[in-house]
Amino acid sequence: MAPSPTTLALLAGVATLAGAVDAVAGGGGLLTLPALLAAGLPPDLALGTNKGQSVFGSGAALLRYARAGLVDGRMARVTFPAGLAGSLAGAALVGLVPPAALRPVILVLLVVVAAALALRPAAPAPRAGARPGTSRPGAAAAIALAIGAYDGFFGPGTGTFLVFAFAIFLGLRLQEATADAKVVNFASNLAAVALFASLGRVVWAVAIPMAAGQFAGGLIGAQVAVRGGDRIVRWAVLAVVAALVVKLGADLLPR
Repeated sequence: MAPSPTTLALLAGVATLAGAVDAVAGGGGLLTLPALLAAGLPPDLALGTNKGQSVFGSGAALLRYARAGLVDGRMARVTFPAGLAGSLAGAALVGLVPPAALRPVILVLLVVVAAALALRPAAPAPRAGARPGTSRPGAAAAIALAIGAYDGFFGPGTGTFLVFAFAIFLGLRLQEATADAKVVNFASNLAAVALFASLGRVVWAVAIPMAAGQFAGGLIGAQVAVRGGDRIVRWAVLAVVAALVVKLGADLLPR
């Protein structure tokens, strides 16, 4: 049964908020996926439809960051195809390992992410010359491939892990890391949409209204991050990590 116009409007509103959150710190799926399930979509269609609408949010955020000059074009030339390939590979592995088995591991990793981010200086020391990611394309591609595969296989916290990895391992400022993370986010979402659509698991009648909300939210969230700088991104990422820890922790509790 197709959702009512009122339900579609509510889903579009949730998507707008999720797009804004995701553009700054990742974690938008914490809002949209439960909303789709609550609207009555079965899990497989909810997952596919979620990717069908979220790709517009990551695309809008990427566009805004690129216009602000925060996306490293040379780095994107390696991270985009790596993220695309990783997502497809991760999706192909879904049948081999139960995704639920990853929850305890991801929970521990998220706590480590939160601690490292909280203890990290507010911003790296000023530097001269090219951004670190540009001078270390192999490391950037490896991060994009690994986290892209995680997104295709499981997904929760992908954007947050990307921001953390680019900031810690490549030495990027959080604002730069968030912008460059959107390249990989967009690539992995594109791969997932292509896969789910080919399997008929995207309900476009639901995804399109939500996509409009995602696009608007992505632009709004990226604008906040561009103007607010590292401090806004830091607190937003910590808030999303806390929400993810609570969500995954609750999933581990016996029913």
